[in-house]
Amino acid sequence: MKVVIIIARDVEFQKTVSRLLKDHYRTAAFSDIRSALDFIYNDTPALVVAEIANSEERAMSLLNLLKEDPLFSHLPFLAVFENEVDHSEWENMRFEDYLRRTDLERDILARVKLGVLRLERVAEINPLTRLPGNLYITRQIQWRLDNREIFSIAYADLDNFKPFNDRYGFGRGDDLIRMTGRIIFNIVKSTQTLGCFVGHIGGDDFIILMKPDLIEYAAQTIVEQFDRVVAGFYDPDDWDVGHITATNRQGNTTKFPITSISIGITDTERKTFTHHGELVEAASEMKRYAKQFAGSCYKIDQRKKESTKE
Repeated sequence: MKVVIIIARDVEFQKTVSRLLKDHYRTAAFSDIRSALDFIYNDTPALVVAEIANSEERAMSLLNLLKEDPLFSHLPFLAVFENEVDHSEWENMRFEDYLRRTDLERDILARVKLGVLRLERVAEINPLTRLPGNLYITRQIQWRLDNREIFSIAYADLDNFKPFNDRYGFGRGDDLIRMTGRIIFNIVKSTQTLGCFVGHIGGDDFIILMKPDLIEYAAQTIVEQFDRVVAGFYDPDDWDVGHITATNRQGNTTKFPITSISIGITDTERKTFTHHGELVEAASEMKRYAKQFAGSCYKIDQRKKESTKE
């Protein structure tokens, strides 16, 4: 069940919204945006309902700061106002929809549903990990290239995931992908507080955008954390022998190593890229190189700086 966060100082407001949404969404309530941040980082919600008093400039400031972060710019906010909204301040308000409190009982469920659907249609959010999908990844990369930012890109995916999926089923496979997305997201966000980005291409493939001087540390930490937790997804007998037995693509029974993670990294310092596809392919090439090594690892493009052809 998708999660909706409720941010309000009024406990009665929290209870009312929870009651109206309980049959369709799981809710979590907080007194202010700052207290909700840890939850948002660890369990990305489908939408945030925020009670905004017309005089609460600080609340609006924190909301705007959160929305400026590429990791959360896609997260929809439904603001609930006590009184009429001052439309002259519209440009300074970073929420996607609003509602007057007098209309709460009648309209809140429909507005939340519409906000969640709009996000999934426009931003292409992956339903499994709640991370931005291909369309949003493309926009993020191209925007940075167009603005001539210096940044690194990492392309991560899982090794031997298909035999794992075949052995244990789609349910456990989805859990492993979801866990991987959460590890990547949390480590990237804790390493670079602002300006980073994590996207889920689909399947077991992820994209990371970070500052060049931070991405190696993040990649190393992701590798270490993944290797620590992946054991919990295997049956003890398979883990103890260090492999699983499954059918390969040719139909032959084969022993497959424990699932690991491979990360390929490149940046816009070593080459001049003009199109997002070029940069993703360069990172993918490094990822393919990383997959040639046994176990979890990351590989960084060390080739000398050069310009790509126009």
